[in-house]
Amino acid sequence: MKKLDKDERGSIILVFIITLPVLILMALYYTNLALTSFQVGRQDQLHTEAQLAADAGADYGVEQLSQNNSWTGVSETTLHSDSKLRTTFTDTVSGDSNSKTISVIGRTYWPASATAATRSVSIDVTLYPVTSGNFSIVAGAGGLTMSNNSKIVSGNVFINGQITLANSAQIGLSTSPVNVQVADQACPNPADATYPRVCNSGENGQPISISNPAHIYGAVTATNQTDGSGMSNTGLVAGGSVAPLALPTYDRAGQKAAVTNNMTAAAASCSGNQTVTWPANTKITGNVAVSNSKCVVNIQGNVWITGSLSVSNGAQLKIANSLGTTMPNIMVDGLAGITFSQSSSVVRNSSNTGAEFYTFYSTAGCSPDCSSVTGTNLASSRTVPTITLSNSASAASSVFYAYWSQVSLGNSGQIGAIIGQTIQLTNTATITFGSSAGVAGNTVWVVKGYHRQ
Repeated sequence: MKKLDKDERGSIILVFIITLPVLILMALYYTNLALTSFQVGRQDQLHTEAQLAADAGADYGVEQLSQNNSWTGVSETTLHSDSKLRTTFTDTVSGDSNSKTISVIGRTYWPASATAATRSVSIDVTLYPVTSGNFSIVAGAGGLTMSNNSKIVSGNVFINGQITLANSAQIGLSTSPVNVQVADQACPNPADATYPRVCNSGENGQPISISNPAHIYGAVTATNQTDGSGMSNTGLVAGGSVAPLALPTYDRAGQKAAVTNNMTAAAASCSGNQTVTWPANTKITGNVAVSNSKCVVNIQGNVWITGSLSVSNGAQLKIANSLGTTMPNIMVDGLAGITFSQSSSVVRNSSNTGAEFYTFYSTAGCSPDCSSVTGTNLASSRTVPTITLSNSASAASSVFYAYWSQVSLGNSGQIGAIIGQTIQLTNTATITFGSSAGVAGNTVWVVKGYHRQ
């Protein structure tokens, strides 16, 4: 083996001198990066904790206002506290009887003993009132069917027939229970000339059927019901019995006789950037279509439509301020009935007044002028949807009444009250009923907007 000359020999010390500082700098860089990442992650976690505290404060404020309209807020309140972390919220309420704002500040203290907040989050929640009546939902012999995420929030429920709840359907809230009454007037099954009558015990199953995790929060009184599963706050009233409720009547003949104006369906409809006025005591002949977000119909009084009414694509029916607290009656005769869809709405006037919508179609030969429908004619009519609201349609303070047929609601917003032989709710996050099919009741505050500052 060849020996290295003296000049060819090297030293590893030089390598260490060059590389060691680089390694130290790299280690310091990654250590600093790790510490920075930890600090950013920790601050983000603290910010999230403050956000959760603010959201909890908003929920608390809405609940308190619905229980007490004069509630003005709460000073800094501890939500969570342990040896390391403390979270709090503060609520301040402003506004009047028509609109309120809850200003919420969520704070995080880290460590828990800190005197100044490490992170804070401010949000404003705007609210408007809905007044729940004696009954916000009244169904005839066809009963009430709810599925998916449909929910009834505010207003009591009276069902002459039966109730079926499936999936995550819900009546009432754990913090705001409602009263539910069921008469079990759903026999015989199948229907004959004696339909509808109250079922005998065990004749047609129990009148309320609830599939887990569907739930009813409230006092439930139901003829022939012995199973209280899926009910709480306070749940099933043992041995309760309910007499059928006569559905509200309407003077259809009187409205027809009061007609002083006539319009064609074409003149009453709109599909562009238009404003159309429906005068009081008007008869509209044919099928009316109101479409487009820039299409507005001003309603000045009672209207009779001989065909159908379709409102879609953000179109609005506005109730005239001149009506004050008097609700106009919109009477619709056609088989297709009334359809609201795609964010269309009924806009209340300055007195928070909506409209009352009626459909009178039935399968009986006397339709739409029947004064009474029973037996197999009623049994077949109850399954025909003549009022349909879907895709974020809303009508706060308005009442919808399918005289002999079915009301169907899906993915809808704020609704005043509904009455029908059959009521079907589906695919709906929450429906808040605020008007009354009976007498006025308490006020519930509903979230209209949420803004994080």
